[in-house]
Amino acid sequence: MRRCFVFSAAEFDGLRESPRSGDFLIAADAGYLLCKKIGLRPDLLIGDFDSMSEPPDAPGIPHVERVPVMKDDTDTMLALKAGLSRNCNEFHIYGGTGGQRMDHTLANLQGLLYLRRRKARGFLYGRDFVWTVVENETFEVARAVPDGLLSVFALSGRAQGVTIAGVQYPIGGAELSNDFPLGVSNHITDARASVSVENGALLLGWELPPLS
Repeated sequence: MRRCFVFSAAEFDGLRESPRSGDFLIAADAGYLLCKKIGLRPDLLIGDFDSMSEPPDAPGIPHVERVPVMKDDTDTMLALKAGLSRNCNEFHIYGGTGGQRMDHTLANLQGLLYLRRRKARGFLYGRDFVWTVVENETFEVARAVPDGLLSVFALSGRAQGVTIAGVQYPIGGAELSNDFPLGVSNHITDARASVSVENGALLLGWELPPLS
């Protein structure tokens, strides 16, 4: 398993999972400023640099890739594709939620499904919350805070055979649809919650302890 860390330019409240030797680090455009702030040097800086001029110390980064402003991919999606091309299959994405651009938050949540359908798993970190996607599988979530929140949404039109256990409001073999938020704001009551879906894709988000 090779891990990839992607740093974008929106909300950031601290590292939940820290890079270690052998991980691949990518700064998506102005995510480079976040890397500088927390003392990390990315292996790749990629973007159209519409939100930041190309940094003067970019020569210190092994790879800098400038792309056209008019393109189909967001800078964060370009970073995800770059990580996949380097055989990464676990992605930790920071600076990809909140801020003034709700559209980019939604795009990054969709990016989690893009990763999952390419046999990788992404974790998108927000303020005291983390998101991932499951599809036709079972996933366990460790309770990080007492009665921690767990929200589950259908990403595909309908997700069938959904079972959620270890929570305040368990369900078994249910169907979730993307036009009604039945799975929002549950609470993890056991040491671990289990979420299964037989047919379809689910977006999972759960609460993390606040960082000092």
